[in-house]
Amino acid sequence: MPTDFSLVDLVEGPVFLTGLSCLVWWAAKALHRRIPFALLHPVLTSIAVLIAVLVLAEIDYDTYRDGTAIIDLLLGVSVVALGLPLYRRIAVLRRNMAGVATGVVFGGLVGIVSAVVPFLLMGADAASAVSAAPSSVTTPIAVVASEMSGGIPALTAAVVVITGIMGAVVGPIVLRLIGVTNPVAFGLALGTAAHGIGTARALQEGELQGASASVGLCLNGLFTAMIMPLVLALLL
Repeated sequence: MPTDFSLVDLVEGPVFLTGLSCLVWWAAKALHRRIPFALLHPVLTSIAVLIAVLVLAEIDYDTYRDGTAIIDLLLGVSVVALGLPLYRRIAVLRRNMAGVATGVVFGGLVGIVSAVVPFLLMGADAASAVSAAPSSVTTPIAVVASEMSGGIPALTAAVVVITGIMGAVVGPIVLRLIGVTNPVAFGLALGTAAHGIGTARALQEGELQGASASVGLCLNGLFTAMIMPLVLALLL
């Protein structure tokens, strides 16, 4: 029996939405290579373009999420792949365990305070301030931690993306300006402050930097989830 098939079905289907996302990402990377401006970071550019397309095409987020499920699957695999450089450099990281632990604790505390205090100084309500608290943590942990503390998950997700992009773009510049040359410290700082996007940036510097960033990403997520309620209670 013939089936009805419209242009809407094609546009809202997984082939079009997945292909669109990949094409936008490829174009954003090409643009950033040609014009290496901070605000043209591929992640930020891709998000802006895709939001504009979805709004103009009147495609809701649930449809887009379902149509790009394969990308979510591949992202999960890519996160697991971060364990490879970690495995290769585990001996070096073990020798620096005390410094790694100190860096994660300090970075986690500074991440929460530096995100919440500006919101409070600008007169934002408690929910908005809480939403910014886990800004340095990877999105899945940040959204859950925010929601459990009374924050706004959507705002948290936006702040996390912005933090990651700024950390990946500005972080290496700042670290070099202040004289941080140790690869473990360099990677740990990026992973702790800028989660997954910072870790990807650290991998561009080298395998040891990427392995250190992976440790910072994981440990800071756990540490922030545990300590955030206490820090928020003191600040609010």
